[in-house]
Amino acid sequence: MRRSPLRVKTAEKPGGLLSIGAIAQRTRLAPSAIRYYEAAGLIPPPRRVGGKRAYDSTVFEAIALVRLAQDAGFTLAEVRALLAGFDDRTPASARWRVMANKKLADVTERIERAQPMKALLERLVRCRCETLAECVRSKADALRQAT
Repeated sequence: MRRSPLRVKTAEKPGGLLSIGAIAQRTRLAPSAIRYYEAAGLIPPPRRVGGKRAYDSTVFEAIALVRLAQDAGFTLAEVRALLAGFDDRTPASARWRVMANKKLADVTERIERAQPMKALLERLVRCRCETLAECVRSKADALRQAT
């Protein structure tokens, strides 16, 4: 029986611990991103075995949380605030509510700014002007007449 070329041996350490390479492979993150998440306090620091990082399976929950927050549009700084910017007794639901309300206001504002841009781009797609000067004539006239 041939082995699949896609199957890669993962570096599992004693006690079910995983190397940074194994975590990177399973999460499709670069090892440098995992080290960055660790340095930023987004994932718990791993144990060291022989001087090398050795992660337990809880790192997958931490990475999943970072990804969930990023999918919702949160920056890494905001993820850090979600994790460490509240009293330890604050439940997840209250944390999400505070953070999501702020982010929702930001996203709503961005959408409001984007709608006129979209309308302008749609008009520009239909542009029949021969020159760029012709395209901006009404705007240029308005600028000339401004006091």
